[in-house]
Amino acid sequence: MSLTEIRIGGFGGQGVILCGMILGRAACIFDKKYATLTQSFGPEARGGACAVQVIISEKPILYPYVTQPNVLAVMSQAAADKFVPEIRPGGCLIIEKDLVQFKAPPQKVNLHPVPATRIAEDIGRKIVQNIVMVGFITAVTQLLPPEAVHQSVRRSVPPGTETINLMAFDKGYEYGEKERKGLVDSFMV
Repeated sequence: MSLTEIRIGGFGGQGVILCGMILGRAACIFDKKYATLTQSFGPEARGGACAVQVIISEKPILYPYVTQPNVLAVMSQAAADKFVPEIRPGGCLIIEKDLVQFKAPPQKVNLHPVPATRIAEDIGRKIVQNIVMVGFITAVTQLLPPEAVHQSVRRSVPPGTETINLMAFDKGYEYGEKERKGLVDSFMV
């Protein structure tokens, strides 16, 4: 890995930003890599398209802004509409499959749908959907060791919520591993 640009978009709020913080912390603190994080939310924090951008590299990062993401994870239709046109050809597009639909699927990307909301609801807390997505991203992209991200989740979530968040990470990671190995429906469009 030389340099990987990641953008995560969804409904405005702290959950999207937390996803980026977890990945960046995992890279810097637990995997000895470099990372930058920029966030975009303002009025969007009330439910519109919100995004966090993370760059991960084995070398110092000279420019902190994502220009054409290698990895794009979208958890809302508004985020998909806004950010999908910017993904790098051949990039990894991860969608919350129950919330994002395409009239015509994007071309020349690796599409990975995940039912993150349903998985979170099965755990008993819809609010951990973002952590399910972090687990899925970790498994599908193989950018960071799962142990590093697991430690980052533990350190990043509010005290008292570690158990449910780690369970959400594990479920997302498990689903992502099945996806990566071709055991669930996935396709190249």
